[in-house]
Amino acid sequence: MTGSRIVSMGHYQPSRVVTNDDIAQLVDTNDEWIRDRVGIVSRRIADSETVADMAAAAAGKALANSGLTAADIDLVVVATCTSIDRSPNVACRVAAKLGITAPGAFDVNTACSGFAYALGTVDHAIRAGASRNALVIGAEKLSDFTDWTDRSTCIIFADGAGAAVVSATADDEPAGIGPVVWGSVPEKSDAVRIEGWRPYVQQEGQAVFRWATTAIAPLALQACERAGVDPSELAAFVPHQANARIIDGIAKRLNIPNAIIAKDIVESGNTSAASVPLALSKLVERREVPSGAPVLLFGFGGGLTYAGQVIRCP
Repeated sequence: MTGSRIVSMGHYQPSRVVTNDDIAQLVDTNDEWIRDRVGIVSRRIADSETVADMAAAAAGKALANSGLTAADIDLVVVATCTSIDRSPNVACRVAAKLGITAPGAFDVNTACSGFAYALGTVDHAIRAGASRNALVIGAEKLSDFTDWTDRSTCIIFADGAGAAVVSATADDEPAGIGPVVWGSVPEKSDAVRIEGWRPYVQQEGQAVFRWATTAIAPLALQACERAGVDPSELAAFVPHQANARIIDGIAKRLNIPNAIIAKDIVESGNTSAASVPLALSKLVERREVPSGAPVLLFGFGGGLTYAGQVIRCP
């Protein structure tokens, strides 16, 4: 049975930067309060770009970095919870924009854990022989679902996309994507939600904080164990960029002294399913993690769902 690996990454963020001072013009808050509360300094907000536009831009960069062409891609999977259109799905629109002919194409909606879910699903498809080269994308336009009068949420959410090209490994090549650990907490599914026909993001912030800072670390350690990687070997930890204090709390419990801790939330805000690939793509682009080094990815949030795996850095 063949495995899979991430060949390349790409990301896209809208050009409009919204600072904490800009947010303070909308609601009763200030830069110091936002930095202390969630760790965000700025975020990117889309104007005319759609989820599909951002997804295609990120995927196009990943494809260009891979050495493959659109003709080589046979599967496109997009993780998103903010596509306004029910049909066609975002994956089909991305395929059309990039000139990918007749791929398998579907969307995954597990909110903030979506990229890890999509990556696990694509890894399984490749292992089963249903795909050879795939695009896995996390893309969100949370600004469409943000109540800009609610200071508990409008300070957090933002827009963007990250993408990976995932390919089958050779028979004699070790797998570059470890077994996924995934699951959910259905009885707490209302803790983060986007409901109804004219929805806004709503969340029970304290409940999510307590759950994330206590429950996620043991699950992330399971992902390391299944991959046969000791946490001390990790070169980087790329969690969902939910809140800087949550990230710090999880990292402390993992005891990963040699790992770079991704904190793209500082300049990008919380981009849900886009946050993990966006942060990982930036680490790869800046060459902060050696190629082939083990990296722990872990998404968690809306649902409440979670998923994570250890990958080898492209």
